[in-house]
Amino acid sequence: MKKLLLLIPAFVILLTLSSSAQISDLDMNKGLKQALQQGVSKSADQLSAVNGFFGNAAIKILFPPQAQKAEKTLRRIGLGKLCDNVILSLNRAAEDAAKQAKPIFIDAIKHMTLEDVSNILLGGQDAATQYFRRTTTPQLTASFTPVVKGSLDKVGATKYYGDAANEYNKIPFVSKMNPDINAYVTQKAIDGLFYEIALEELNIRKNIGARSTPLLQKVFAFADKNK
Repeated sequence: MKKLLLLIPAFVILLTLSSSAQISDLDMNKGLKQALQQGVSKSADQLSAVNGFFGNAAIKILFPPQAQKAEKTLRRIGLGKLCDNVILSLNRAAEDAAKQAKPIFIDAIKHMTLEDVSNILLGGQDAATQYFRRTTTPQLTASFTPVVKGSLDKVGATKYYGDAANEYNKIPFVSKMNPDINAYVTQKAIDGLFYEIALEELNIRKNIGARSTPLLQKVFAFADKNK
């Protein structure tokens, strides 16, 4: 009997639980996907707005770690405005790229299986965020890379960062600063998105007031009771 139970997929057990709690598979599937669409849409909209990155201290993009020594040196020799322009332009590029995120996340939600839904609903507080990391990172990287490059050029980041690198590299005896900033901003833009999505996920799991529809209230009440 024990061997037989071990062979039963986890999601079958979860569906049995859902039935006993008077929640249908359809409600569970529809409710979680509704919550995820709400969360990712809000996150993408916030970050793609002006100052979505630049005005958020938690995800604001600064000089790369390996270039922060160069930044201090440039500020010390009177090039603080150039450094400020670099930082602003990096964040503007990320805000521009974030506009591409929503359809990628929505597509990932549409392709969730019932097992995915069950595992996320009854999983840890960042189960949905981790699902998105696994399923959307390659697409986000592919989509963001050309947009970030174009945005960096458009807002002057390529020029500003290149100017900063060139000015720093003129200083004798310093380790040279790499003027290529594209991959760094792409990764920071993606990290910022996942950071915001994790906050939205935590909010709807912990804050009953964030469950804005009867279906969301029903589905997450079920999750609260079965964890």
